[in-house]
Amino acid sequence: MENNTQHLYVNMPEHTPCFETIGAALASVPWDCEKEEGGKSFPAPVLSIPNVIIHIGPGVYREKLVVERPCLTLKGEGARREDVVLVYGEGAGEIMPDGNKRGTFRTASVRIDAHDFTAEHLTFRNDAGFGHTVGQALALYVDADRCYFNDCALIASQDTLFTAPLPPKEVEPGGFRGPGQTKPRILGRHCYRNCYIQGDIDFIFGGGICWFEDCVIFSKMPGDMEPGGKTYGYITAASTPEGEKYGYVLKNCKLESDCAPHTIYLGRPWREFAKTVYLHCEMGSHIKPEGWHDWGKPHGHFYYGEYDSYGPGADPGSRADFSHQLTDAEAAEYTIENVLGGWTPE
Repeated sequence: MENNTQHLYVNMPEHTPCFETIGAALASVPWDCEKEEGGKSFPAPVLSIPNVIIHIGPGVYREKLVVERPCLTLKGEGARREDVVLVYGEGAGEIMPDGNKRGTFRTASVRIDAHDFTAEHLTFRNDAGFGHTVGQALALYVDADRCYFNDCALIASQDTLFTAPLPPKEVEPGGFRGPGQTKPRILGRHCYRNCYIQGDIDFIFGGGICWFEDCVIFSKMPGDMEPGGKTYGYITAASTPEGEKYGYVLKNCKLESDCAPHTIYLGRPWREFAKTVYLHCEMGSHIKPEGWHDWGKPHGHFYYGEYDSYGPGADPGSRADFSHQLTDAEAAEYTIENVLGGWTPE
């Protein structure tokens, strides 16, 4: 495949072609979405088009970006993922020119809207502020199939990472205002390896089927809030579509925080058929003994499970009675091949 790959460069003047911004590099490889016939179906068809790799030199890139061309890679060329930062700063509470609030789904610093996307050695960030002051602020919005993130950092406050699709209907009129509001709800599969994901409220949320492996999940103490024994956040808020066997699966992840002990939930159901499972994860003392919150949803619809959790936040005897401690046989079903439907990212 390497011989069929086009290489572009951003802020790397020793190479050609070289661009000053990521947006300019993306614009140089436009994709006519009308040619992608059936490309929004699930699973997405594999397209016979050249791969494009955009190599990004060290720097901070304050750009609001949308990837619409399939088979594309953004690759940071710094020594560390922190050396290449893609950042923007929009919050859901901001008032737009039409008098409406911006809303959650128009805040994303980077939106992926094309299949077969890869990101490596990058930081995605939304620096609008803490959720209790600016509202939701997405660092990354992923609305595609077969998306792979390796050695990336995702940093924001409330709603850091949105994994599409949206639920079928919003609770409040205008709640889904944004680029996916009227699109078909197409299920996507995503893989996050060796990533650092930081936020506070529902900072991994949505309906996608996602595999998280060897990641650090950091629950950040919301700024200017007093420490104490209250609830500061929820790690996940899945909205897994009804009938899907898998939703979010986190394996060999480390749950860290600067919050007080017993102030963070492992997850709550954004919609009633949410599914989230933790396998072999190290859990800090910030995790509440009960682990899970039902968000007022009917028990028996959503599924929350753990297997071999360890660390001070692992407390199987105190977990919510609607959650599950998986048996060896049940845990064995949670392989990357099963969860991602046969797609194994390289």
